[in-house]
This record gives sequence, structure tokens and C-alpha cells, in this order.
Amino acid sequence: MTDVEWAAIRPLLPVPGWLRGRGGQPEAYCHRVILDAIRYLVDNGIKWRAMPVDFPPWDRVYSFFRRWRDHGLVREFHDWLRGRVRERLGRDVEPTAGVIDSQSVKADAVVGTDSRGFDGGKQINGRKRHVVVDTLGLLLGVMVTAADTGDRTAAQVLLRQVADAHHLLELVWADGGYTGSLVEYCLAALALVVAIVKRRHDQRGFVVLPKRWIVERFFAHLMRTRRLVRDFERRTTSAEAMVYWSMALLMTRRLARSHPSRA
Repeated sequence: MTDVEWAAIRPLLPVPGWLRGRGGQPEAYCHRVILDAIRYLVDNGIKWRAMPVDFPPWDRVYSFFRRWRDHGLVREFHDWLRGRVRERLGRDVEPTAGVIDSQSVKADAVVGTDSRGFDGGKQINGRKRHVVVDTLGLLLGVMVTAADTGDRTAAQVLLRQVADAHHLLELVWADGGYTGSLVEYCLAALALVVAIVKRRHDQRGFVVLPKRWIVERFFAHLMRTRRLVRDFERRTTSAEAMVYWSMALLMTRRLARSHPSRA
């Protein structure tokens, strides 16, 4: 990352325990070089064991990735970045509206049968990423399931998680796949309005639908990070963490561009 990116994210990183007087030894590698290694892996789609020698040993980098994944630090770091980006754009930190959708991707051979399935609509054998984004296209929540999991079934769990984390969220736009009992469930249980954006029957060819293009652009951003073109993760929690790291990569670049005078 550039010096401008590092200056933007350094205050957001957790302070090591030994610096807070909690004991322990100083870490062997600074956070910047570890973050650079993870960003390189996500952006270029390499294997963990193929980490270039310019970075720390792959097992040290993976240990950092695993610790941040298991303790929820990657999501916390991502949420801090999202708040900064929203503030720079003149928005409130907490969103009031979002968009939900899903994306089916092929799974690598390392993905077990317990977390993979066949999406008959997309004709894809793999996993499905269920996401909720705000109106800027920034991620609010992600859940990775087998590809044969229904959108409405996963949306009930994901929207509850997102509503618990973002109390000001009032409205979520969705496509026709989310019609039915989900709309009534969200209104009654979550006080959340799910508005269905449907394609008109008389429309032909490609048409940009209101609000739904926001989440489609989000999926396009994910596809630019090669680690996410296919699901290579053994665990769904690792697959979700990769999505958060991909968006963190995007947001740090946006924060750096907002300070051209410091470049």
C-alpha cells in the first residue's frame, strides 16, 4: 500500500497487547507488511504457500489472517473503513437503506460437499455469496452458503444480522427472488421494509433497474480481486473474510484518493 493509504488506516488498527502493558513479546513483523501480504494474496489470487519472499513467511501471514477472522477483527476493521468513506462523502456513518442480492460462484476442489451445492438457476456447482450493501455500494454484511441454498432462506438470517448491527436501517431493495414470506417476516420481526424491484414484462434486452445496479456493481468489484473469482476456501468463514478484505482494499484506495495533496 502507499504511504497515504497507510496513514489513513494506521489509526484504525488494534494496539498490540505488549504496547498496552498487557505483557507478551513484540510482534516479529509490523502490521503494514502483514497487511500488504494479505492484500497481495487477495488481489492476485495466489496460494498461501506461494507468498513471495518479499513478504513474511506464509504461515505467519496466515496466522494473522486466521486470528483476525476468528475474532471478528477483519469485519471490525472493514466497518471502520466504511464509516470513514461514508463520512468523506458527506453521509452519516450508519446507513438507513440498502440492497440485498446473491452471487453464485464455482468452488474449487478443496471445498467439501458439506458447504457446496448446485444452483439450478445459474447452473453452477459451488457456493453462494449473500450480501447486503448500502446505497454507495459498500458492504454491510455477507454470508456464504452452499449454492443450492435459497435466497429467501439465507436472507432471513443475513438481514437479522445486518439489522442488529445497523439499527438505523429501515429499507432494503431486492429483486423478485425475495418475494413471499420474507417481506412479511422482515416487517414484523425486524421492522425492516423490503421493497421488491421487478423488471417490467414489456422490457426487452439489457435494462438498468433502479437500485439493483448498486449491488451488481459491488459484485463486479469482487470479481476484480482474483482470489474471489472462484471460491478457494475450505471454510465459509474464510470465504466471508476474503470478501471483507477485498472491500477493505477498495476502501483504502478511495480514502487515499480523497487526499491528493498528501500523495
